[in-house]
Amino acid sequence: MGFEFMRCRLAVAVFTFLLCSASFSQQTLQKDVATVTFTCDFPGSNPDHYFLSVADDGAASYDSTGKLTKDSDDDPYRFDFVVSEKTRVRIFALAVQAKYFEGQIDSGKKLAVMGKKTLTYKDSRRSTAATYNYSSISAVQDLTRIFQSIAMTLESQRRLEYAFRYQKLALDDELKTVEEENSRGSLGELDILTPVLQKISADSSLVNVARARAQRLLAVMKKPEQAK
Repeated sequence: MGFEFMRCRLAVAVFTFLLCSASFSQQTLQKDVATVTFTCDFPGSNPDHYFLSVADDGAASYDSTGKLTKDSDDDPYRFDFVVSEKTRVRIFALAVQAKYFEGQIDSGKKLAVMGKKTLTYKDSRRSTAATYNYSSISAVQDLTRIFQSIAMTLESQRRLEYAFRYQKLALDDELKTVEEENSRGSLGELDILTPVLQKISADSSLVNVARARAQRLLAVMKKPEQAK
């Protein structure tokens, strides 16, 4: 009887130890996740505020406040997604080149207001941030372009989803804008648009010109995959 009792106590102790070890390991892994974030505040623009966060495992999130129509109020928006491996690697390499945004990164020049932007780097060892209007540091310029292009794609996705649900007659104009922005190289992580473009392309109730634009954009997005 005493031996069985001791065996049970030992089993409970081992189980508790393993459970605590697993919990500790999970917490350690969570602490080791690094993130780069980009915030932009630009009153008078649409959106007038947005925030992008990218973790070193590719997990990303986007928050913004902007108008979906001219007469609407600011509508908070959030979208969680995963960035491509190429973009993830590029973002963290540029963060290293920019010395994790330690110190001043603003050029200090008196220039037109281009929006208050903040870059932040955070991991288990450091937490640094810097705010700027314009930076002459090439790595910061590249990061700014990457984050702005992703934000533009996400806002396009938001408008397309809204038009698909509530203003189908506006879809062609929205898709035309996406085509134009993409031809200028203004959009990043274009694959974010795949689900909504597929819905538009497959909806026989829509005008053919809108469906054709959606199909063209989907074809453009497939080209890099075919080239690999």
